[in-house]
Amino acid sequence: MLPIYLVSRRWGVFAEAVAAQRRGFKARDYWTFAYLGFFGVAVNQTCFTMGLRYTSVAHSSIIIALGPVYILVLAVLMRLERWTWAKACGTLVAFAGVTLLAVQGGLSTHSPTLKGDAITMCGSVGFALYAVLGKRVAGRYDALTTTAYTTFAGALFILPVAWFAGRGIGPAANWRAIPWESWAAMAYMAVLGSAVAYILYYWLLRYLPASQVSAFTYFLPVTAMILGIIWLGEPARPLQFAGGALVLAGVYWIESSRAADRIAQSPETPRPN
Repeated sequence: MLPIYLVSRRWGVFAEAVAAQRRGFKARDYWTFAYLGFFGVAVNQTCFTMGLRYTSVAHSSIIIALGPVYILVLAVLMRLERWTWAKACGTLVAFAGVTLLAVQGGLSTHSPTLKGDAITMCGSVGFALYAVLGKRVAGRYDALTTTAYTTFAGALFILPVAWFAGRGIGPAANWRAIPWESWAAMAYMAVLGSAVAYILYYWLLRYLPASQVSAFTYFLPVTAMILGIIWLGEPARPLQFAGGALVLAGVYWIESSRAADRIAQSPETPRPN
């Protein structure tokens, strides 16, 4: 993100980012980027990657799809959003889906995916904190500036952990033994899964409502589950599909309630006589 930001600023591609750079930043701005980078990048990405070592792609994608639920709960606690019965029911349905996922292999502390599910959930809660805290300062910065600086701050937090993990790999011979597929996968996640994805996301926000863009994230559990079964040979269990369906239904219920609130609060909405 940082090279993209610098090139865009130099060429004047994003006028808001250029204006923000000319205004300069204060100490509180760097503090804002630091805590957003910690929760949104360091905690979120580290827990997501670690969690995949101990759980399946299907479980991981469904837990991540619960993000709107975590964001709702945090927004209510911070008084950024109001609690309604529809949102409460949606939350209960979504967590019922997660419970089905947890018990499909038997409810036990020794469940093979329980550790990975818990780590992944911590990462998703970290991103929810990033979203809610970012909402409070969204008016100060443009999207490109926020993404670039929070990503850079998150990289600084992760750097010591990455250095320690790199030392654990051992001598240069061990590095050369890493297959090219692993390097290609890492490059894909860095370039396409992170930098380009953020740019495309914010580009779409110019032409589509945010609620419509975010609705596409509901395809994540479905596509990830299918790809995990086809490419990785992960088992396809009925409870897994039922749990995923409940999670999607609960999240959709919550988002529908939010949309109804926005329409009701809009000044252009006709009032009944």
